Amino acid sequence: MGLSRDERRGNTRRRVEKPSGTGFNRPGLSGVSRVGGDGMRMCRLVLLLIALGTPAVSLGVEAEAVQDPAPPKVSGEASNTTPPPLKAYVRVKKGTAAKPLSKEAKTHPWTGFLGPTRDGNSTETHLLKTWPKAGPTKVWELAAGDGYASPAIQHPYLVYPHRVGDSVLVECLHAETGQQYWQYKFATAYRDRLGYSSGPRSTPVIDGNRVYIYGAEGVLVCLELATGRAIWKRDLVREFRVPQDFFGAVGTPLLVGDRLVVNIGKVGGPCVAAFHTLTGKLVWVSGKKWGPSYASPRLVTIHGKKRVLVFAGGESRPSTGGLMLIDPTNGKLGLEFPWRSRKYESVNASCPLVVGGNRIFVSASYQTGSALLEVGPDLSSHKVVWKMVDAEHNTEPDQLGLHWGTPLIKDGYLYGFDGRNEPDASLVCVDLKAGRVVWREEPEWEQTVTVQGVEQTLTLSTLRGSFLAADGQALVLGELGQLMWMDLTPKGYKITQRSSLFLARESWCPPVISRGLLYISQNMR
Repeated sequence: MGLSRDERRGNTRRRVEKPSGTGFNRPGLSGVSRVGGDGMRMCRLVLLLIALGTPAVSLGVEAEAVQDPAPPKVSGEASNTTPPPLKAYVRVKKGTAAKPLSKEAKTHPWTGFLGPTRDGNSTETHLLKTWPKAGPTKVWELAAGDGYASPAIQHPYLVYPHRVGDSVLVECLHAETGQQYWQYKFATAYRDRLGYSSGPRSTPVIDGNRVYIYGAEGVLVCLELATGRAIWKRDLVREFRVPQDFFGAVGTPLLVGDRLVVNIGKVGGPCVAAFHTLTGKLVWVSGKKWGPSYASPRLVTIHGKKRVLVFAGGESRPSTGGLMLIDPTNGKLGLEFPWRSRKYESVNASCPLVVGGNRIFVSASYQTGSALLEVGPDLSSHKVVWKMVDAEHNTEPDQLGLHWGTPLIKDGYLYGFDGRNEPDASLVCVDLKAGRVVWREEPEWEQTVTVQGVEQTLTLSTLRGSFLAADGQALVLGELGQLMWMDLTPKGYKITQRSSLFLARESWCPPVISRGLLYISQNMR
């Protein structure tokens, strides 16, 4: 591996990073702030809310006949839209009340992972681009338990799952005040095999008056949004006999009409399954080769047809996985593109993106690399437009391997955080036509902090950050809890605002924006 940044520069100040290792890398949900009206608001879930090619052919596989191993009992319909009275919640600490939204502001709900289009793009406008000296104003803060989930929001409801003791708590709070509507609880015995958080990983999915929760042990439950009443519940790991993977069940289910698509990841089948949203019954299954990944399924349009894009591949010997293109109506499998590291301790975790109409970008770390595919009109064949290798600590123009972050696509260029471990991380711009890195930078700055009563000057960096495209800029959450607005162009990057929300590792959950409020999850104290 190449030298670390401090070794190259001879920097004697302490740089906050975790040393790279031979295995995998390593929670509080921070709060809410308003990013609307004349500015941005912020809440903290801690939960933090802040106001703010050779053609290759793979013949399509016919949909498989299904037999549901354990159809769930259904407890009525989601017909009660009257929530219980709001009440103060002992875990929520109030901040400054959110300012009213601008009348001109465009807003949206945030009903699942990575927002309305599941690619980290927000259409909200009139967000605060200049913050107070102390940073965006904190509206409220939830002292959260363990987990890596982001909240889902459909005004006025905010739903957030986290683990406290041996229970998963599904919190439903008022999105602007942090007051509690209801709490749903179920038992968990999950223990992460590699020492990471043992809480939920998957973001809730909201559909009308229903919300779906997917736990780390594969528990899938449908709740009435207004009341928290359980309508149906399944244990997918037990029912489909799926062994515990490296990090448990992670990918957020995908809502497609009246179906909920889940990358179950049973090697030998099913890899992917669809369940009816009203009854929880199995509708179709697809794929037999690959296990569960840590990327979430996406609904995309290829050659004018809707397809589910799944980037599969978890724990297996030998390591296997790749890209799948599935007909959401019947589960028929079209394109299968193997793309997975040869290393046993490796994962597929970065969500693939459709670029330029019928092309799909896919990337993975662990010496896997990146590729751009052009899908044929039959939705099964493809050609590889270009490939890039991954050295984990990438430095060359032909090297790119995204670990788990979802990149942004803008005007023919891709912007993402490259690198497997913290010391390997860099911010890159990639020319999607040429398949080459245009520039590679390691944003960093010096910051004086007090740790256990001792004042220290640290060299901080974005490391493996997360993106949100919003209001003409990129909102970036650095891995150590630094929030910033960035301008990204093929000529370089520029940080226009920066604020330290907290100093903690594992700030891995992407920011969430809804109705001018920014929600930040802090995953480690």
